[in-house]
Amino acid sequence: MPANKEIKKLEDLPGVGPKTAQKLRDAGIYTIEDLAMSSVNELVEKAGLGEETARKLIEIAEEIVGHGFKSAYEYLEERKNVEKITTGSKALDELLGGGVETQALIEAFGEFGSGKTQIGHQLAVNVQLPKEKGGLFTGNPVKVVYVDTEGTFRPERIKQMAEAVELNPEEVLKNIFYIKAFNSDHQINIVKKIPKLINEGNNIRLIVIDSITAHFRAEYVGRGTLAERQQKLNQHLRDLLKIATVYNLAVYVTNQVMAKPDTFGGFDIVQAVGGHVLAHAITYRIFLRKGKEKTRIARLIDAPHLPEREVVFRITDEGVRDV
Repeated sequence: MPANKEIKKLEDLPGVGPKTAQKLRDAGIYTIEDLAMSSVNELVEKAGLGEETARKLIEIAEEIVGHGFKSAYEYLEERKNVEKITTGSKALDELLGGGVETQALIEAFGEFGSGKTQIGHQLAVNVQLPKEKGGLFTGNPVKVVYVDTEGTFRPERIKQMAEAVELNPEEVLKNIFYIKAFNSDHQINIVKKIPKLINEGNNIRLIVIDSITAHFRAEYVGRGTLAERQQKLNQHLRDLLKIATVYNLAVYVTNQVMAKPDTFGGFDIVQAVGGHVLAHAITYRIFLRKGKEKTRIARLIDAPHLPEREVVFRITDEGVRDV
């Protein structure tokens, strides 16, 4: 096998010719790291490879990218590549340990008007700020993919927020790939096309999906369809996490809520749609609700290393801000 440093493209892998490389790309696998994070079943079903070939390719890719055992110290060093995007509110940033994290899935759930979509719009603007101002811009224009499932995206709001942080609103809007998802299958396929956009030279650092569950909830009604819905939702979330990890980008999703019939008062009278499948796949979960005097309250429900607590912020004409 050639030295690892010589293997940069799929075609450089032993046994991979142009034909096989194209099959992999058609399946949404563009890099060695993509391949290392794929399953044998994925390569067989999506790329049409034989099981033994698929297994060997994954093993070689894993060896190249170093997916074996490592010390916790080595992993800590790797975590230094993780970057943060400001929400526009210092309190909300602190709740999340410094902002919205790359290589992670962040979910905001809450009732209508609680601020979920506003945060999505704000992040789509803020990610384009220079690093010293809480964005990820370092010279190469930062791009965003905004998947709208409920018709709530407003370019006028993006323009307003961009002007408030002294960015050129036209440039900010041009850097956002907007797409309306018409059903759950369309939504799934949109996400599968994102690696192609990135490998065409687009510096995508944020994906926003508003909302992640709306189509799944509407299309899969009744207990008889629950297993199929959860399986599809699970794979969709895995695709998103893989993209976030491979390309060091952040994924922010909003989610709907439903009433809990057996509770009285408190923040737990509603629960997020999607059940355990969504709960286990998400890295950071925030519950949003309206507060007094047009404020919003964000409660961190789940995070790998942060305590459960809540903060207050405000949504103004300029965007997401501190009280």
